[in-house]
Amino acid sequence: MAWILAIFGATLAAYLPSIHGGVLWDDAAHITARPLQSWGGLWRIWFRLGTTQQYYPMLHSAFWVEHRLWGDSVLGYHLANIGLHATAACLFAAVLARIQPHWDGRAPGAVEWLAAAVFALHPVCVESVAWISEQKNTLSLVFYLLSAVAYLRFDRGRRWAWYALALLLFAFALLSKSVTASLPGALLLALCWRRGRLAWLRDVVPLIPWFVIGACSGLFTAWVERNFIGARGEAFDLSLLERCLLAGRIVWFYLGKLVWPADLMFIYPHWRVVADWSWGWGCLALLALLAILWGIRRWNMAPLLALLFFVGSLFPALGFVNVYPFIFSYVADHWQYAASLGIVALGAEGAAAAARAAAGRLDPSARSAARGMFAGAAAAVIAALFILTWRQSGHYRDAGVLYADTLARNPQCWMADNNLGVYLMDRGSLDGAVSHLEEAVRLKPDYSDAHNNLGNALSKIPGRSAEAISEFEAALRLEPGMAQAHANLGSVLARAPGRQAEAVDQLRAALRGNEDNPDYAIVHANLAALLAKFQGHLPDAIAEYEAALRLTPDAAEVRDNLGVSLARSGRAEEAVAQFDRALRLEPGNPAFHDNRGGALSQVGRPQEAIAEYRAALRLDPGLVQAHFNLARALRTVGDGAGAIAEYREALRLAPDSPEIRNSLGSLLLQQGRASDAVGEYEEAVRLQPGSPALLNNLGIALTRAGRLDEAMDRLRSALQLAPGYAEAHYNLGLALHRAGREDEAHAQFVASGRSP
Repeated sequence: MAWILAIFGATLAAYLPSIHGGVLWDDAAHITARPLQSWGGLWRIWFRLGTTQQYYPMLHSAFWVEHRLWGDSVLGYHLANIGLHATAACLFAAVLARIQPHWDGRAPGAVEWLAAAVFALHPVCVESVAWISEQKNTLSLVFYLLSAVAYLRFDRGRRWAWYALALLLFAFALLSKSVTASLPGALLLALCWRRGRLAWLRDVVPLIPWFVIGACSGLFTAWVERNFIGARGEAFDLSLLERCLLAGRIVWFYLGKLVWPADLMFIYPHWRVVADWSWGWGCLALLALLAILWGIRRWNMAPLLALLFFVGSLFPALGFVNVYPFIFSYVADHWQYAASLGIVALGAEGAAAAARAAAGRLDPSARSAARGMFAGAAAAVIAALFILTWRQSGHYRDAGVLYADTLARNPQCWMADNNLGVYLMDRGSLDGAVSHLEEAVRLKPDYSDAHNNLGNALSKIPGRSAEAISEFEAALRLEPGMAQAHANLGSVLARAPGRQAEAVDQLRAALRGNEDNPDYAIVHANLAALLAKFQGHLPDAIAEYEAALRLTPDAAEVRDNLGVSLARSGRAEEAVAQFDRALRLEPGNPAFHDNRGGALSQVGRPQEAIAEYRAALRLDPGLVQAHFNLARALRTVGDGAGAIAEYREALRLAPDSPEIRNSLGSLLLQQGRASDAVGEYEEAVRLQPGSPALLNNLGIALTRAGRLDEAMDRLRSALQLAPGYAEAHYNLGLALHRAGREDEAHAQFVASGRSP
């Protein structure tokens, strides 16, 4: 128990720098998305291919449960991953004890716990433990080792219940990550070590179903990688010879990082595979090493079995099977997570054997001191690994830190430039974002995501919309079906003068195939807002708002916009219902109260409308539109004084509004205060001199104030702007009539089509 507590405590301490960090690359695809958080979502995780990034339903079920426990809090996910890793380390010790040739049921000893501690604290494991997405590694390894423990128990007594349990746990491991398909091969190596040789019926035949299941799982995952994730194309076109040469180099790379874990990084440089002698040394050296180890197997089989375990466990990542991250790098620390167990076990056992041999040559009096020295050396190694892991895990505390560290070590990493650019853009650092995204495009001109992200950053900078449009168009030339680029291009075009029709086309292109995708609810909403501006397209806008709300029912602003559109289309009762729901979601939103007041006025409920406007103004006394709307509502119920007060408050906040001045002038005129009305109308005309309607209203007020010559002058100005303006003809006729110019008045009445 002390060893277990020590492993868990040391692992937690080593990973403390990472546990409060944010989400990293790909984490959003693993933390359970909103549409999958229900029981129906759990069913889809298991039975609908494509629901999750990869078909690992056991992994995503674990994420589903974790989301139920702590939601989106990254702390919970980090602690879960650390706990799984520490559990795997303890199970590793248990397996090592059980594969010993003369195991008698004893608990793991010092050597096994040394191996467990090295694995728990080795810095090459940091990527698997500190990165939430790689819970697929830690979870699958726990199932892998539990299955191994159960199978070794079966091997001792041949009780088939243990076999069934082991097979079930193996299935769980495969459904967490298919690289665990190597387990039956690993079990054969363990049995070979335990007995010295394998028997066909006793050892091989029981594992044949395991090999078949594992092979099917691996082939299925390769198919998913190709068809759902995109592991195909020119970047993966390697010949068989090139793949063999690549495999040789990969094996030595991982061995080197295990023995000397220096310069670890999130994304290693991408190698250019060349079929020449310089690349052949890796394969030749590996074959030579295997030959040497085969030759000494009768003296000691452990090195051969450890290397076979290492290479066999690495096989899915050796380049013979395409995996999408190969476009960034052919190597990654997390790909050797399980494979490292073989080398770690060999190192621990080899060090212990060397210590025993050295102590055996010493006098009995010196052996105790020697054992202390060896224990101190082991402790120093563990301490060094702890420090390296603590430092490395600190790079995973934040995406910005991680990508900056990656670029410091691998300046040609275009993926890190792209992701760091997005990170900076999300935090408002647009200049830095543009710089990194431009570098990503320079390093990889055919990287459509970088063009799209660069366009997104440029679109947020005033005056750079044309450059943004150019980048979105570049992304779409590279990837014509890129929905996000269509959506972003549509949003920018919507703000460009005269290009709204193109914007509609782009937003509709983004929605093709994504109509029911919750991530595209905002595109439905943006398309709706654009369609609402087009004459005759209000029903289409309403349909798009409704589509957005089917995907995100709690989007309060979208619901408010739907209410506004319904009110504009004459469906005010339905609009009130939408505003009610919006206010249940955001009761403190003053604009929602204001809009609800407008709909209530429209259905003839002015007192309720007044209450809503006042509620809006309690929340935001500076909301001009609410003051204006409240003034109109008060005027409707006959409270002229209250209406004038609200108009004047609105004008205090927005003194340059011709609309408010026109409305106030109209009320003053209605109250018989023609001279005061003239002042408001004159100011409205000054603010908007090209408005025939305002000139007409000013003419009416001047007429009633007895200033007939000025009235006629303003009314003639209105008719110069709008010669067929019947109302202005009529009012000019009234002014002429009051001035005693009957013939001219009669002509104006005829032009208006009305009698005086």
